[in-house]
Amino acid sequence: MKRLLLLCLFVYSAHCADYDDSDLIDNPDPTPKSVVDPKGHRPTSRGGDHYSSYNPAPPPVSGSSSYRGRPTSTSTDESTQEQQKVEQLDAGGCTHLSEKMGVMCPTGCELKSTILKQEKTVKAAVNKLKEDVNLLSKSSNTIYHYVDGLSNALRERQRVTTDNNNVVVTYTNDLEGQHAFVKDTVDTTFPTNIRILQKVLESLRDKIQKVEMAIMSQKTKCDKPCTSSCPIPVVSGKECEDIFRKGGDSSELYLIQPDSFFSPYKVYCDMTTQKGGWTLIQNRQDGSVDFGRRWDDYRSGFGNIASDSGKGFCNNPGEYWLGNDKISQLTKMGPTEILIEMEDWKDDKVIAQYEQFTIQGEVSGYVLAAGKYSGTAGDSFLTGASELTGVNRTMTIHNGMMFSTYDRDNDNWTPGDPTKQCSREDGGGWWYNRCHSSNPNGRYYWGGEYTKDMAKHGTDDGMVWMNWKGSWYSLKAISMKIRPFFSG
Repeated sequence: MKRLLLLCLFVYSAHCADYDDSDLIDNPDPTPKSVVDPKGHRPTSRGGDHYSSYNPAPPPVSGSSSYRGRPTSTSTDESTQEQQKVEQLDAGGCTHLSEKMGVMCPTGCELKSTILKQEKTVKAAVNKLKEDVNLLSKSSNTIYHYVDGLSNALRERQRVTTDNNNVVVTYTNDLEGQHAFVKDTVDTTFPTNIRILQKVLESLRDKIQKVEMAIMSQKTKCDKPCTSSCPIPVVSGKECEDIFRKGGDSSELYLIQPDSFFSPYKVYCDMTTQKGGWTLIQNRQDGSVDFGRRWDDYRSGFGNIASDSGKGFCNNPGEYWLGNDKISQLTKMGPTEILIEMEDWKDDKVIAQYEQFTIQGEVSGYVLAAGKYSGTAGDSFLTGASELTGVNRTMTIHNGMMFSTYDRDNDNWTPGDPTKQCSREDGGGWWYNRCHSSNPNGRYYWGGEYTKDMAKHGTDDGMVWMNWKGSWYSLKAISMKIRPFFSG
């Protein structure tokens, strides 16, 4: 029996040692506990027997007795045993084993300690589990919103896809319609148009052949010098006024000789306007003659003086410039007046008349001199363009200017600069200043109105009389006539 008790004591001691080590591992800084001597405590036996202390063997007999005195009363022992049976609290929170739990059940204290230890672990696990649950809840909400967004995006993508399909269908239908139209055009319209164009081309070829034949005929005809078919009247004189006074009263081509030292030449005499006697020095009426000429051409004269209108004499004036030498000679014979007649494309007519008009010789550059204006067209020679003011108006006065052509620059616009020449930009020879308020020898524009885009240099280069029609209206007809000035 003793051996059995010793064995139990040994097993229990080892078990408690293992328990303490694990408790130290779980609690690195535990509260110090009171050390319990395993030999001072024993489990009680079953059957309700009370606990009795172990009586060691008496010492060997030798000498006098060494026993201590015994207790005086039994009650004292019983009270001591009762006191030993009082359960005491353990330092670890457990109570000493009691007889109620049986002397062979050593697990009461261990069970409580284990439960307390596991409670700490379970609380931490529960708290961690709560955190995981909260995190999972948040993740679930995020995933829900994400999935909901994906669903919305998918529905929008499906809607866009449907719309795109509708657009593709519409474009496909339009493309098919256009394809059908183009195919019909290529198969039907183009061949028809090509046939029409071929007919037009054949017609043009016929016209070109006729024009070529006419050119060849004219070339053959012009191989011989042209001769005037107009009979020249017998009456002649120094100028048209002299012829009128000698009885030449019909307006037609005449022969005049202002100076006996020079050969006579042909002119057109107006014998009806303002009592007649006018020598035509310039005439524009249909644009048949180019007035963009050189200095020598303006000096000697050019153009067609007159033609026969079917009456047997040259009564129809042509486009021409009499020549600066001849004009200068006529104006220096004595006081001379000039009459300028104009007509627009509505057949309205105006005049500008000057009582004094003289052209100097070539040495002076054919300087213009005029005076005492009258008429309905507006004064260009003496006062310039009435629509301008100040220096801009002054630079359009023609009185006192030299004559200029594109190859002889005598204007006042930066003399000597070939890029700034009035005659080159304004289309003809004239008494340019900087540049003009009138330009009777400019380019001929049909219809009157013209624009900068139509002009060669973007300037008002037409047959202009600014004080009547402005800068961008080219006259239908203009003529210049001179005769000796006489009062009455």
